[in-house]
Amino acid sequence: MIVALIVICEVGFWVLLAIGLSLRYLAKLPRTGAAVLLLEPVLELVLMVATAVDLKNGAQADIKHGLAAVYIGFSVALGHRTIKWVDVRFAHRFAGGPPPVPVPKYGRERTVFEWQSAGRWILAALIAIGLLQLAAWYVGDPAQTTSLHDWQTKMLFVIGINLVIAVSYTIWPKKAPAGHLPPGGAEDRDRAGAGRQGPPASQ
Repeated sequence: MIVALIVICEVGFWVLLAIGLSLRYLAKLPRTGAAVLLLEPVLELVLMVATAVDLKNGAQADIKHGLAAVYIGFSVALGHRTIKWVDVRFAHRFAGGPPPVPVPKYGRERTVFEWQSAGRWILAALIAIGLLQLAAWYVGDPAQTTSLHDWQTKMLFVIGINLVIAVSYTIWPKKAPAGHLPPGGAEDRDRAGAGRQGPPASQ
């Protein structure tokens, strides 16, 4: 049941996202669309309750309960970012919104981006670790919670990997090639050049 609920929650996330954005931009019903998007956290709540009930009914804590905790953690920490990412692209494609801002590739901007990304993944892992620990305390029998602690170890690896990536961009920032201009750089350069040249001579 737990694995099936995880699949249902994942499918439900994308279905609600598609419906909410369609109502907001295609049907011109922004409030209704926002209301649908606000239903997204209900999916994680349902999964959390179902997992707790399953454990309370005597189910042995195993890989599926750990997976549920991890899924909830990542949904809480990354779900809003995912919705925002899709929202910008949906608005640009169907409602004439501004184009998505590209991911910075070089220098300090890329380093900041990597730390922000690492922060979200680390938060997701920490939430998962906390939920796994709550489940282990709830079960109360160390012999039945081995799989939950195994998931906690996996989450520590996730934290470590993201820290390594972010630190590597801090110590060795990716440098832009010679002549590279950031988005809008050519336009800004032309404007600056026009300003230096002054107004065109009158004829």
